Amino acid sequence: MHSQFRAVKPALIEHRQMDRHPVQIQRTSIRQNGKATKATKSGELVDVSVYGCRLSCDSKFSDGTNLWLRFDGSSPVSATTIWCKGGQIGCRFDEKLDQGLFRSLTLIND
Repeated sequence: MHSQFRAVKPALIEHRQMDRHPVQIQRTSIRQNGKATKATKSGELVDVSVYGCRLSCDSKFSDGTNLWLRFDGSSPVSATTIWCKGGQIGCRFDEKLDQGLFRSLTLIND
């Protein structure tokens, strides 16, 4: 049976435009942006793209919280939380991640 309508591809559950990559450097420090009195929290970087990352940490953050992230001694990276669930948070970087930092986070040293 033919239809006059075009076939539609199934909807993707994954909404990211860029692939996430496993990381080599995992230590991360997290500080809420604009809150000088807030203590720095520690976390673990799970995966990263040039536009965002997923972190594992014990702290809970509301959606839309502005954060400073520091990956294993890097300069602070400004990000915004998108979700927080099950001990993990998803963040979108406020600016595309520097290519050199991205490479240092994802390259495996043999």
